[in-house]
Amino acid sequence: MTGSPATCLVVDDSRTVRKAARRILEKLGFTIAEAGDGVEALAACRAAMPQVILLDWNMPVMDGITFLRHARAEFGPDRPAIVLCTTEAAMDRIVEALGAGAQEYIMKPFDEELLRDKFQQAGLLQDQAA
Repeated sequence: MTGSPATCLVVDDSRTVRKAARRILEKLGFTIAEAGDGVEALAACRAAMPQVILLDWNMPVMDGITFLRHARAEFGPDRPAIVLCTTEAAMDRIVEALGAGAQEYIMKPFDEELLRDKFQQAGLLQDQAA
């Protein structure tokens, strides 16, 4: 993906989490947009489709899993890539997220190494000698 930088939409109701994710993902070369819930995220995708979404599960207005189902119904199974990011650790919740169309699943709290590794596993980052 040479030329323009990859875009990532960070969707979380916590401004602090969005800020932390933005700092890490910009360091990894992404251009970042933000949304505070699933309704804002759908509007953002319709306006400018990101390559990837880092998506919180538990949010007001529209939660992450509901957004994920809407996004897959509207935009298709592969675009954009979606990495669900949550405190939900139960295996049935992980299975539900992946079954609904998430490419990857990250537990909170996350750090730069975890985000980089998960994005690489999902094919969203070129291997970087960082």
